[in-house]
Order: sequence, then C-alpha cells, then structure tokens
Amino acid sequence: MNQSTSGSAKATSIEVNDVAPISAGERHGKAWHLFTVWTTPNLEFATVFVGALAIGFGLNVWQGLLAVLVGNALAGITHGILSTWGPSAGLPQMVLSRNAFGKWGNLIPAGMSTLVAGIGWFAVNTVSGTFALQALVPGIGVLGALAIIILVQVGVAFVGHNLIQKWERYLSYFQAVVWVIVIVVVLSQKGAFDVAAAASTAFPWAGFTLTAGAAYGYTAGWTAFASDYTRYLPENTDKKALGLAAGLGNFTSTTLIMGVGVVGFNALTGGDGGAFWGIENPTAAFTAEFNPAFASIVLLSIVIGSISANILNVYSGAMSFLAMGFKFGFKTRRAIMVLLAGLAGGLLSFAGVQNGDVAHQLDSFLLVVSYWVSPWIAIVVTERFLSKGKDAQARALAPKNSWAGAAAFVIATAFSIWGFAAQVLYTGVFAKDSGLGDLTAVVGFVVASGLYVAFRSVDSNAKN
Repeated sequence: MNQSTSGSAKATSIEVNDVAPISAGERHGKAWHLFTVWTTPNLEFATVFVGALAIGFGLNVWQGLLAVLVGNALAGITHGILSTWGPSAGLPQMVLSRNAFGKWGNLIPAGMSTLVAGIGWFAVNTVSGTFALQALVPGIGVLGALAIIILVQVGVAFVGHNLIQKWERYLSYFQAVVWVIVIVVVLSQKGAFDVAAAASTAFPWAGFTLTAGAAYGYTAGWTAFASDYTRYLPENTDKKALGLAAGLGNFTSTTLIMGVGVVGFNALTGGDGGAFWGIENPTAAFTAEFNPAFASIVLLSIVIGSISANILNVYSGAMSFLAMGFKFGFKTRRAIMVLLAGLAGGLLSFAGVQNGDVAHQLDSFLLVVSYWVSPWIAIVVTERFLSKGKDAQARALAPKNSWAGAAAFVIATAFSIWGFAAQVLYTGVFAKDSGLGDLTAVVGFVVASGLYVAFRSVDSNAKN
C-alpha cells in the first residue's frame, strides 16, 4: 500500500491526515454517501438487541416500538446537525469540540469518546460479531471467531477514511436485502404482536424511559464523531442534504432494526421479560427462528454489521485520542493509534465472550453512553448557536483556555447521574420512588445547556 495525501479517493491508500484540516485538493464525496455510512453499521445484532431490551424491561410490543422511535428520533436530529459541521471546518468532531470546551477542558469529552467508542463499543460489537461467526462456523471456536473479527475490523480502520467509506457503501446493498427479508419474516412470526394480559393498566414509565434511554445511547453514541466522516466532503456541500442523509441514515436503520428486536423477542419469549434475561446466546436464539439456509445468511450479515460498526468505532476512537493534543513522532500516528485501540478493545472483548450475561452488560453500557454524550451534545450545539458566524476551524485549531464547557459538562453529568440514574448498581435519589425509570440523559441535556449559557456569560475566553 502507498501513502498519499493527494486528492485521490483511492481506497488502499493509508490515510495520514489524522486530525489536521482537510485541504481543498483532497475533498471528495457526495452528501448521500452519509446515508450508507450510517446505515450499514447499524444493520447488526447489537441494534436488534437494543430493541429486545424493551421486552426485558416489561414493555409490550407497541410500547417498545414507541420507546425506540422516541429515543432514535431525538438522537437522529442532533446527529444530522453535527454532521453538517465537517465540510466547512474540515476537522474531526472532537477537535471541533474544543470550541465549547477549550484547550484543556476538551480532554474530558475526547477522553470519554476514546474509551467509549474506541474501546467500549469496540468490545460490545466484537462480542456480537464473535457469537455470530461462531454460530455460523462452529469449528473455529469462540477464540478463532474473536481473532478473525478483530483482525478484519482493525485492518480496515488502519487503512483509513477512503476504504471505510467504500466498505460501508458497497456492503450496505447486501445488508439491506438481507434485513428487508428479516423484517418480513419477523413480522410474520406467530405471536409477534401479541400483548400478554397485563397485571396493571398503568403505563410502564420506568421500562419506557429505560428502553428509550438505551436506544438514545446507542444512536447518539455515533454523534461524538459525526463530522469525522463529513470533513472530506467539498466545502460547498449542501448542508440540508447532508444533514438529512446522515440523520435519516442513522435514525432509519436503528429504528427499523431495533423494531425487529422488539417484535422478534416478543414472539420468542411470549412477552415474558423474565424469560428474556435467561437467554445465554441471544444471537443464536434470534437466528434459530429462521430457515436454516437463511439463518446462515443472517449470521453472515450480523458478522458484517458488527465489523462495519467497529471500523467506525476504532477509527474515531483513535481520532478522539489524537484530538486530546498528544504529540507523537511518527507520520502515521492515526494508524498506529487504531492498532493500540484495537488491542485494548480486543482484550475487553475476550472478557466479554467469557461472561454469559450479555443482556445486562449491554443495557448498562448503553445507558452509561447516554449519560455522557447527552450533556456533551447539548453544550456543543448551544455553543455553535451562540457563536454563529465565527470561524469554527480557526478557533478549534487555536483554542482558548475556556472553562465554561467543561464546568457545565461535569456538573450536569454528575447531577443527572446522582439524581436520575436507574442502574443495577446504582439508583439516583430522585429515581428511587418516582417510577419514571432513567431520565439521566434528558436531565443532563437540559442542565448542561443552561449551565453553559450561564458560565459562558462570565468566561471571557468562551466568547472568543
């Protein structure tokens, strides 16, 4: 492979731009490409399982579908907005985050993105893909499947942006065909839309907010690196078309596939939440409902989907780390950081496949994602609105020592978790008796935005 910083979109050229601005001569691509970039990685079993959590949380099929719709809609809107920032600035998302958080304050969200995306999400999706590949080819064993999954996804991310774009685009066609058939089969299952006799007619707010929060955490988790995949687009790219392509790609794919999870596991468990939590290998249980030949195709699709998701996670996890400002003495530092992130995520994945309680692991992880990403989104969007007309690229490349964003983020995140979290290990003081479940993401968003406005008014560096 050759290294190149020319305007070529050659897929085999190792990307060496890392977090530097993309020059006009290197710009290429079209707005609609973002629809496939954000569709393909969501056509996988982790997305199905988020919807399936609704059954575990005690919702009936219709309540579960509404919960994932609400969570994904809220996440899709801001994802589309942040995606439009890439072409004009030519910078990754976590570099642009400096405008709201300042030079040193940005270490907090950039560090969170590195851990959550480059390592945490990498591990979650690797476990999903490993189980699918093992079920597809039992002879390779769980460790063999794990090794193959890690090597492919790290390999593509190592090469970089151009190969990633083509991987996501061309595999989206195969994935779309498979999942359209999956949707038809799942919707036609016996008992798919049955609603079990409820012990109470009261609306299950706790289960609803937990499901919506998990869906939001999954979908909004992509937003921390939305502009990573739009910064190579020409600067004059139509923002409306770009925002719709990115936002709808994310929303449509997650909502449809999470809906498959709600309906499929409602039929599989008879709407019994207790039965749901007892499933050891959800991937095998889900595909067992299909014709054996088609089940193999679905398993292959799940493998491809998990790899497609993790290519983005490990690539942007490395970008987030570099956005923290660390200096290294080698030209291909982005590619090297991909390898290191893949190693760390791989070790965590190994631990994950050894633990059979996949459901609770994923539930807790998704809610934690929403806890930090929601206030971060609130702050960067609020800052962008208040700083309208200022040069985002210039300010991000020479950030001031602003404290407003970091202070608003830490306080809002801590307060929302302390008061409104509903985890297995911890329940917030206001969540204990409210019966409303987990409202951490909502509270964190509102409080973070309000605090940032207040702090910005007295932080002179935040206005520059």
